Amino acid sequence: MKTRTLGMAARAAAAALILAAGAAAQAPDPYDVVLHAGDVMVEMRDGVRLATDVYRPSRDAVPVDTPLPVLLQRTPYGKEGRGLVERAAYFVRHGYVVVLQDTRGRYESEGTFSKYHDFDATDGYDTVEWIAALPYTAGGVGMFGTSYGAHTQADAAKMNPPNLGPLLLNQGGISDPWLHKVRNHGAFELGQQVGWAFDQLRLSPDPVVRAAFEAEGVADWFAAMPLRRGLSPLAAAPEFEDYVLDQLTRADHDRPNADVRHWTRLGVNWSAYYGRTADVPMLHVAGWYDPYVGSQFENFVGLTRAKTSPIHLLVGPWTHGANTRSYAGDVEFGPDAAIPDFATGFHRQWFDRHLKQVPTAVDDWPPIRLFVMGTGDGRRDADGRLVHGGYWRDAQAWPLPEAEPTAYYFHADGALSPREPADAPPTTYTYDPEHPVPTIGGSFSGVLKRGAYDQREREFRRLGGGSENGFYGSRPPYLPLKTRPDVVVFQTEPLEAPVEVVGPIRVVLYASSTVVDTDFTVKLVDVYPPSEDFPTGFEMNLTDGILRARYRNDPSRPEPMTPGEVHELVIRPYPTANRFKAGHRIRIDVSSSNFPRFDVNPNTGEPLGRHRRSVPADNSIHHEPAYPSHVVLPLVAVTPE
Repeated sequence: MKTRTLGMAARAAAAALILAAGAAAQAPDPYDVVLHAGDVMVEMRDGVRLATDVYRPSRDAVPVDTPLPVLLQRTPYGKEGRGLVERAAYFVRHGYVVVLQDTRGRYESEGTFSKYHDFDATDGYDTVEWIAALPYTAGGVGMFGTSYGAHTQADAAKMNPPNLGPLLLNQGGISDPWLHKVRNHGAFELGQQVGWAFDQLRLSPDPVVRAAFEAEGVADWFAAMPLRRGLSPLAAAPEFEDYVLDQLTRADHDRPNADVRHWTRLGVNWSAYYGRTADVPMLHVAGWYDPYVGSQFENFVGLTRAKTSPIHLLVGPWTHGANTRSYAGDVEFGPDAAIPDFATGFHRQWFDRHLKQVPTAVDDWPPIRLFVMGTGDGRRDADGRLVHGGYWRDAQAWPLPEAEPTAYYFHADGALSPREPADAPPTTYTYDPEHPVPTIGGSFSGVLKRGAYDQREREFRRLGGGSENGFYGSRPPYLPLKTRPDVVVFQTEPLEAPVEVVGPIRVVLYASSTVVDTDFTVKLVDVYPPSEDFPTGFEMNLTDGILRARYRNDPSRPEPMTPGEVHELVIRPYPTANRFKAGHRIRIDVSSSNFPRFDVNPNTGEPLGRHRRSVPADNSIHHEPAYPSHVVLPLVAVTPE
């Protein structure tokens, strides 16, 4: 094995961290830690070499010769960053060889980087098999990682390497990028994708590129949409510009049996490859407020049907990467919501069971464990957060067999009720692409900054009850979104008894428009009544969704709307789990924009991502016996508190 000298300052820092971690380890930890080889250039099948660090258990600074199980993480964010060295030290002390690798074209690795490139799959295969051939490794190669680190696991699994072991995929692994994460039922995930590209360029090793992007405000460029080649800061990094513009303009889904594929490629889509995926134990960890949650439910269901190995799904009330928190933004869920040792002890339980065959708590895990939000008392805690609370619920299958899909209908007076609507004219609002509804609340992982106000830190949770000043796209007087004329609100009367919703959400809209194409958005909201701590109440976004109307019938074959004609549109927000307590209201908000989380539909029917003009649209929601717009909520029996 060829090894490169660790002469870099970062290498010295990493080594110091390992030594410090080893010194801190007391008697319960049987091993010391040694960086056996740094920047090993592992050759892939096409000759490109990837920088790889190998950490091994040792005693008296001598690596242990006994073959040991292996954990691998492949990352585009730097194998020495984001706490990876500390985590490697933890696992090494507990008897694992740990391998960390920079993905193709990133940091010390050769080649050209492209987000969601097919090389992530073949490189994953080649790396797993290289590790398995090392004389000091034993058993299958387990993989772990969050976000892109989970994506690289999925890609390796699609190639079915003979020596792949158990996976722990935290908030990552895209089932279908046209439906989730890159586009969303036709709309482009603008804030996530463009925000991510700007973030990566701020971390560029090129000081000129880095300085240029530090001087830019990504939010300012949202207003310049759609971006055009060579005319934005992304032009300084062609690989990022190519990626963003390709996703922005490639709006149609792949047609069945198409010769050229984009959205169903090996490097980005998992649902098309469930059958060929490695049959290994998997733990999918998701968050109700993470943009991967829809994909992870689909992956769990699809892979469970296709495989025999144990597959588990764990879903908490988390935003992206926040598994150790009991809160998110303005909402506290209680101490049981957090997994304080998620990155260490929790992971070790999983891998000890499936790589070392040691009995752990994993033996008692159900296939599905969900955090049902909403059992708190609604008071304001010492940190100013609303105590929404919740509890963990176990399940054997998804959707829950006991869940009863129940329709709540929209009414002309703004009511939301199991009672079917009477004859009434539609509710019409004007959607102006030049004044879109600002993004407040939802499943989001990108960065949206306006001045010193960071919307990611606010976690996109709260919809109203206070000033919205600072949110991108907001305008004075900063009233709650429900006051906007282009937001149509349907809500129940205060509930006489608690209602528990656990499962997929489906909204059926019967809508018409004055234009040939427009968007429709929905949000499911838990409305708190006024209280001493929250005199104006509290409105909590549980889940939301969007549909670009041209794709209402077929994602691969856009069809214009006929102005004035009523069309049926089915919108599928991400699943959720929440108890609406007695006295609360269940609310559905309908509109036509959610910006800049999603790109703005110009309403013109032009090729998406290439338009140069926009027009207002008068959009109508129909609620009458012939066109009964409604939401289908999966209701389950309320568990006594």
